[in-house]
Amino acid sequence: MDTAVARPRTRYQATSKPLGIPFAFYGRMSTREFQDRLSSARWQRDFAEDVIDDRGVIVAEFFDVGESRQVPWTRRPQAARLLAALADPGRGFDAVVVGEFERAFYGNQFRDLAPLFNLYGVQLWLPELNGPVDASNEFHLSLLALLGVHSKRGVQRSRFRAKAAMRAQVVEQGRHLGGRPPYGYRLAGAGPHPNRAHAKWGRMTYRLEPDPSAAPHVHWMFAQRLAGRSIAGIARDLNDRRVPCQSRVDPGRNPHRSGTGWTLRTVAAILANPRYTGRQVWNRQHTENSQALMFIRLSRSLLCRSS
Repeated sequence: MDTAVARPRTRYQATSKPLGIPFAFYGRMSTREFQDRLSSARWQRDFAEDVIDDRGVIVAEFFDVGESRQVPWTRRPQAARLLAALADPGRGFDAVVVGEFERAFYGNQFRDLAPLFNLYGVQLWLPELNGPVDASNEFHLSLLALLGVHSKRGVQRSRFRAKAAMRAQVVEQGRHLGGRPPYGYRLAGAGPHPNRAHAKWGRMTYRLEPDPSAAPHVHWMFAQRLAGRSIAGIARDLNDRRVPCQSRVDPGRNPHRSGTGWTLRTVAAILANPRYTGRQVWNRQHTENSQALMFIRLSRSLLCRSS
């Protein structure tokens, strides 16, 4: 009886479908505190993948966090890494795709970087063009110039709106928008945040009010200066009377100061601060400061009580 010889089964390796052009994806978000990296990177990458759909695949990702679009690519950590990778023959990608022009470029940044991309033969793909940039196409160049202007205009509009809103908050609501309270003032709660979402999260607004323990000393400084006394004499008298200086009263907000005593510079800064005199400068425009007027009235009353 013949016995069948078992032959080894031949295994055929399936050929993988060509992936197309290997891309590097670049994205960016401006802030760490008010944006979510995961969601921001996801929607930008989704837009980028729509552009290269069926034509390539993303094999590398460069994503800057907390970098303004105004910062040049050479000073953005991830963008700088991408530029350095262009010169590497083994970089692994032949083109770069972004999720949105304004996330990647500002003003004339693209025009300045285009020669570098061309030097190393790396294409740049944009959603606004639904494909690669063609430097010989006048329509492409015109559109990119328009997008650069629009990106710059967007920054200017945001800056103008932010300044206008902050000025209204100071003038209309008397709010304190951040920073160390000047000596003689203290932070006081001004109620829930006017934005309902922020209020729901427990965020509060704050204003400045005179500090009863320090306000009389500020009033005394101004009175002494008006009487013709030198700044050096005022500082010496404060130290002789062992009046706590600002860094000793509030060490948590003044870690850069020694707290050893009053100096000429500290006293001069207080006497030159318009917030104490009933006026403050906002966008280089003088406005009345009701908080400072209240400070002067309260410090005077406290000084009268102590005398």
